[in-house]
Amino acid sequence: MAGFVDEAQVHVRAGDGGAGAVSFRHEAHVARGGPDGGDGGRGGDVYLEATASLASLLAFRDHPHRRAEAGAHGGGAKRHGRAGRDLVVPVPVGTVVRRPDGEVLADLSAPCDRLRAAEGGRGGAGNARFLTNRLRAPAFAEQGELGEERWLDLELKLVADVALVGFPNCGKSTLISRISAAKPKVAEYPFTTLEPHLGVVRLGGRGGADDAATEFVVADVPGLVEGASEGRGLGHRFLRHVERARALVVMIDLAPSEGRPPAEQARVLLDELGRFSADLVVRPRVVVGSRADLAPAPSRPPRTDYGGELEVSAVTGEGVAELVGRLGAIVDAARAGAGPSAAPVVHRPAAEGVVVAREGNGFVVVGRVVERAVGLSDLTDPDAMALVQRRLKRLGVDRALARAGARPGDDVRIGRLSFTYSEDT
Repeated sequence: MAGFVDEAQVHVRAGDGGAGAVSFRHEAHVARGGPDGGDGGRGGDVYLEATASLASLLAFRDHPHRRAEAGAHGGGAKRHGRAGRDLVVPVPVGTVVRRPDGEVLADLSAPCDRLRAAEGGRGGAGNARFLTNRLRAPAFAEQGELGEERWLDLELKLVADVALVGFPNCGKSTLISRISAAKPKVAEYPFTTLEPHLGVVRLGGRGGADDAATEFVVADVPGLVEGASEGRGLGHRFLRHVERARALVVMIDLAPSEGRPPAEQARVLLDELGRFSADLVVRPRVVVGSRADLAPAPSRPPRTDYGGELEVSAVTGEGVAELVGRLGAIVDAARAGAGPSAAPVVHRPAAEGVVVAREGNGFVVVGRVVERAVGLSDLTDPDAMALVQRRLKRLGVDRALARAGARPGDDVRIGRLSFTYSEDT
């Protein structure tokens, strides 16, 4: 049976742009027909899109590679290459996308939110594009630009209206199976729940005009332990699934067989939530005494000891209806305060600029814009080389090299172009 996966990596590769064509018009009785090479098509982008139809990152565990289609090459008679198709990769709602260095690129927290994870390469211009009054027969074209390629880290934070929080074996799984159709594994030993479970609770909707049904999602989060906020017991991996909840149900085990008294349970749970995120302490919450069927009424500790509002038993049904009603009211109020749903967001990371770095005894200049500037098909052509020089000067590469400490005679590499630096390069 497939497991729940909330951390994964994905390798995205956008499509390469098609190369421009070098072609000249050839027709009978038409002398010097001129250049007619068409442009290459752009490569497809790779998008990550949030969808409610997925609840895990399992699809990336064994198959992390995603690649978009490349653009087609240009042809003669000004035939342009076809653009590559974009690739849309579905991910669960609540997925946070990071670079390998930890920088957050996007938080896909709503359905249809998108991140352009890799941008397709631009198609190369055919030689017809370089026709000028001075240059009547350009014999070169642009190569297609390479598509972006990168590894990204994916982290899933479940999006639920209510999160059940408590120590291991305090009755969370039994409760969620009672109030929803979720069927988590239940057993009489700690850490039965090793992965979060979601259940949909439906409240009301029995027929009047003002009796609309309320539906909300409840998450059964694996049991916390003391020190969870510091990572003990996989604490961070569990606690992050609580972050997005509109409300919390703090479950205090009333069973007398447990060694930790209810007041101590409440203190530790609230302390761990606050250490992980101060916002969780002020989040709307209901503190309930759970497994009340195992604690006879006369022997139960007073609610004031642990700040309890209700006592529930998922086995007998005691207090369950009242708890569900309170949660429905909290969720309705939170949704009303949030206002109308925002339109889906498309994240497009800013393009990287020109970077000059040392390479051995020389320098290397990196950046898509400069690599595009030197991406011509025939750099031995004097006209092509003159065009490259004008492009690099317009991009300020000469000034960037001077600021980086380049001296006359140093070797410089840009893409597949290597040259010796001089102050008039």
